[in-house]
Amino acid sequence: MNVSDIPTLNAALNATATVLITAGFILIKRGKRDAHRAVMLTAGAVSALFLVGYVTHKFLVRGVHTPFGGESPALRAFYYTMLLSHIVLAIAIAYLVPRTFLFAIKGDYETHKRWAKVTFPIWFYVSITGVLVYLFLYRWWPAEAG
Repeated sequence: MNVSDIPTLNAALNATATVLITAGFILIKRGKRDAHRAVMLTAGAVSALFLVGYVTHKFLVRGVHTPFGGESPALRAFYYTMLLSHIVLAIAIAYLVPRTFLFAIKGDYETHKRWAKVTFPIWFYVSITGVLVYLFLYRWWPAEAG
């Protein structure tokens, strides 16, 4: 494994988190609290691994920005709007997820449920757009080298 493999690994972790938080949502709606807890804790661990991978990659590439290769003005506008919303909401998730987990761990399920109604859609969006950012940058419209 080398530094250029990290974005692919991070995208896989984001995709896995998306599947897990979706499963967690379905499980709690079906009243399966123990299974919900296990799946959501796993989603949290997967997201934490993503964060470690993301920070590691940024450190190893010395913060160098990966350029977007799409040339269409409409596509560029869409990409940068998505990227900006992803970044802002990802920062929020770094606080919302642990806080939402804490309420559940403490057994304050009513507060946990209120927070989860806000946290879940944001986390879901951030996970999906994380995969899309990867696809836009590395698969669909990579910038030409050099």
